[in-house]
This record gives sequence, structure tokens and C-alpha cells, in this order.
Amino acid sequence: MSLEEAQNKGWDELDIILVTGDAYVDHSGFGTAIIGRVLEHAGFRVGVIAQPDWTSKDAFEVLGKPRLFFSVSAGNADSLVNNYTPLLYKRESDMYSPGGAPGLRPDRAVIAYANRLRQAFPDTPIVAGGIEASLRRFAEFDYLSNDVRQSVLADAPVDLIIYGMGELQIKEIAARMNAGEKISDIRDVPGTVWKMPVREWKNIQNGQESEYSGALTDDSYIALPDFNDVSEDKEQYARAFKIIYENQNPISGKKLVQPHPKTIIIQNPPMRELTENEMDEVYELPYLRLEHPSYTEGVPGLEVVKNSITSHRGCFGGCSFCAITQHQGRAISNRSEESIIREAEKIASSFDFNGIINGIGGPSANMYGMKCPTWEKKGACTHKNCLVPNVCPSLNASHSRLLKLLETLRNMPNVRKVLTGYGVRFDLAIQDDGYLETLCEHHVGGQLKVAPEHFCDNVTAAMRKPNRETFEKFEQKFKNVNKELGLKQFLVTFQISGHPGCTMENAIEIAEYIRDNNRYTEQVQDFTPTPMTISTCMFHTGLDPFTMEEIYVPVTRTEKKMQRVLLQFRNPDNREMIQKALEENGREDLIGSGSHCLIPSNRRW
Repeated sequence: MSLEEAQNKGWDELDIILVTGDAYVDHSGFGTAIIGRVLEHAGFRVGVIAQPDWTSKDAFEVLGKPRLFFSVSAGNADSLVNNYTPLLYKRESDMYSPGGAPGLRPDRAVIAYANRLRQAFPDTPIVAGGIEASLRRFAEFDYLSNDVRQSVLADAPVDLIIYGMGELQIKEIAARMNAGEKISDIRDVPGTVWKMPVREWKNIQNGQESEYSGALTDDSYIALPDFNDVSEDKEQYARAFKIIYENQNPISGKKLVQPHPKTIIIQNPPMRELTENEMDEVYELPYLRLEHPSYTEGVPGLEVVKNSITSHRGCFGGCSFCAITQHQGRAISNRSEESIIREAEKIASSFDFNGIINGIGGPSANMYGMKCPTWEKKGACTHKNCLVPNVCPSLNASHSRLLKLLETLRNMPNVRKVLTGYGVRFDLAIQDDGYLETLCEHHVGGQLKVAPEHFCDNVTAAMRKPNRETFEKFEQKFKNVNKELGLKQFLVTFQISGHPGCTMENAIEIAEYIRDNNRYTEQVQDFTPTPMTISTCMFHTGLDPFTMEEIYVPVTRTEKKMQRVLLQFRNPDNREMIQKALEENGREDLIGSGSHCLIPSNRRW
């Protein structure tokens, strides 16, 4: 992070400089650390500029000019998600900053950082990656501005976007540039997005010669509705989304072309998943598992993941509100048991280890080792969901490999507990009584957090989540197993309010369900339209992009607040808003002293 550090390593210049919106933490839970260590392992000299002051170019010049390129990332999360609440209030803290301090990253960080880099180093290539650039690679609805914005590649002076998990792409780009290739000629790397001049696209469309013709043969690409179409016509936006979603398959996906007013955006098919050996190599690089020593305060995000272990990537759940399908993919990439055990031994031998490994998993806690026979030859299915409405019979949903791993880990020296406190797909868990019994007996520390997200079946269908009946089966099994074990353990359920498909009638229905089942719903997330999710497409267009049927969308701030407070009707602070919601929807019967009432009447607010 400084020229002094580089000199101490015997480096007279840097090959690649990573610019990130996060504090620099050398842990595999942070994307910048992974990319930096991967490049270093490949023989490159890497520097990091973390959370630079974007108001001038000075902060971007501290490490000098890299020999090959800059790589820009907003950090572990989209900068707008980091900076704003679901109701677009400024957040008061940032878990990826020292001391949790807010305001250390700009809105639309990739654009802000790229602009300053281009000002400071006009001729140095810039590659963008990470979640923000990855999920804003096409024209995308932007919640803050409430309109459709251009691709980051059109809005920022960036030469190339790496989308998805970027280890293979960044290594290939670095190796090719190191061999003398210009970044403008690198157009064939899977998992990247590049651009070409409008005039060249017109030449190709007219059948004329173009230097780009070889990259866009007739049967190799699909032309999406252009920026003007998707920004002005919501139906066209939904159609474009469907095409993008159905081409996120490394085996069957085609190149996608989206014309913008001043440039043409071309997405190559996704990069393949890492092999097991490659996953092992990535996660066994020499991470220090610490914040950079220049920080005087800790980074809260490190404490969340410090003693947890990544076992796999990808998620075949396909939830509408989640972008993992678009970023990590639906096929599961696993680490070997041996590699995970070696990392656990390293954690257990650290001087400050408290005896608890607080998580083994990936996007989910219990998809490790699961696979489908179609993934290897065809990739994940594009026409159906693996789990909803039912678990696909083709899927090998056995927990056997995970159970064997957990048994080994919990019997290791210095390990008192291996927790699985969150991330369990309960629709998978009820398929395997052995897993649920082991989970309850050994890996739940009193509370298990699960995410039914909603209890109205029409809403869970829009979310692509299991229905109420499935959750209730899991809940009953969980209670029965704990009773048999003589344990007193509880479920903590996460809910999403204001999701597309949820009407005020649904919001009141779920409040009554919470009342009737004596639930406590502290964990409520107001739906936030984040880039490149099915739910965001629904929110913006009012359409299901796969059926083109209309779907109800709560869009006003007042209705979103009402839907949220109804889920937490026991909180006295919410009663005035709840009364207003019930009166406006003709449900005064739920106000009063009866056992069925949500709030009391005749209260002085």
C-alpha cells in the first residue's frame, strides 16, 4: 500500500495496482485480497490503493504508474448498497471501513475512481471488476436515480470489465499484457465485457469489413435491445433481462451485444467455474487474515468472516432478489475436504482463536458437494429452477460429503464448536434427516437463522422461494429433532417486506400469520432493487420477465414503510403507521383489545 513497502520487497515498480472502495484486509473474504494474492502467486508485483480520496487525482498517484494496468473495484458490495438504506437514507456506518466509518467511498465508485485514474494516467489501461462493475455491465435500472443508466463500460473510461468471479480472467489478461498484447486487442477472454466503436458495429450490420468481424460471427452473438429501447420501454427492458439471464451459462451462453449511443457493449460468455484444485489453490494462498497494519481501528467486516471458511461457490437456489446467479453462477464449485481442513488447522492454531469456527459454507451453508449431472456437459438449466417449486429429481442433493467434513472439523484439536448459524436452505435440509439431526446436535449455538422471506405463497412464488408449507415442515422437524435431543434451540426467521408481488393485503395477511404463530420478527429487510436481479427487473417494469405477465409492485415510500412496520406490529414505535395502514385498507377490525388485534385502540400517540 506504499512505495516504502514495495521497496522493502525489493520492487522498483508495480505491475498492477488494485484500487478498491474497501479498506484493505488480507483475508479471502475480501475480493481485493483474493485478486491481489492470485496475481502475486502468478509472479506479478501488486499494489493496493484502498478507499482513496476521489475528490482529486493525488490519492491515485501514491504508488506511481503500474507497468501493466490498474484494476478498479467498488469493494465487496455495490457502492450504492453500501452508502444508502432501502429508503435511500445515508447509512451511518460502513462495515468495510476502519472503525465502521461511513463516507469513505463515493457513490458509483467504479466510475469515480476510473475518472480520477484517467486524469492522473491518461494512457494506462484500466480494468474494472468486482460486484459493482460485474452487475452493471449492461444498461441497468439504478435505484438512486430511479432510471436506467448506461453500462459502466459506457459511463466510465474503463477498457475492460471482468464479470463474475475473476481469478482466471485477471490472470489471463495480465499474462497477455505482460507478453506485449494491447488491452484493446483482448476481446476473447470469457467472463469479460469489451466495447467497440459504433461505426464498426454499423459496418458489421451492413455486411462490410471490420477489424471486429472475427469476434462477432453471425451465429456467435445475440443483439439485445439497445440502450434507448431499454431506457424508454419497460417491456424491452424485461425482454433484454431474460436474454441476459438465460445466457449466464459458460457452456451454452452466447456473446451478447447491447448498442449504446456512443459505444457498443459486448459481453463474452461467462468464464468456466474453478476446478477443485484451482479452488484449493486460491483459498490456500498466504492470507494474513488481518487488516493492513496502517489502520489504527479494526474493520468490522473482518470480524464477521475472520474465523469462517469458504467451502464452495455458486448457488442453485436462484432467488429472485439475489444476484449470485449472475455473479457466481448456479453450478457449485467445491474445495477439497483436505484443503478446508488445512485452513481450519491454521485458524485453530492462531494466537487469538476462541475455539469457535463460526461458519463453513458459501452463498449457502448446505450445498457443499451437491451436483447435477447436466452441469458438466450442458451447464445449469436455463428453463427451470433447481429447488422451486420442488427439488429437481436430477439434483444430487446429498449432504453426505458435508456431514463427513463437519465431523472431521468438530473433532479437531483446539476446536470447541463449528457453528452453522445462518445460510441453511431449509428446503434441502428437510430432504435429509441425518443432516438436520447433526446440525441441531453439534452445529447450532442456540439459534439458527433461516430465510423464508415471506409467508404468502404468491409472494414466495415471485421470490422463487419455497412456499409456506415447506417452511412449516422444516420448522416442525427442527422442533422435533431438538426435543428428541433435549435441546432448547430456536429459529430466527428473516423476512423481506415490500417485494414485488406483495400487496397491502399480503402484508396484513403475513402480520396475522405472525400473530397466530407467535413469531417475533426482528430481522426484516425492506426490499432494495439491487443491480441485475429478477426482483429489480420486476420492480422497474412491473413485469415478470419470463412470462411478461404484470406483477404488483409497492413503489411509494409510504407503502414500503407500511409493509415493513406490519411485520413488526409488536413494536410500540410502529403503531401510528400501522393504524394508518389498517384504516386505509379497511381492516379496522385488527385495531382494539381483542386477541386477534394487531394494535390497541384509543392510544395517545
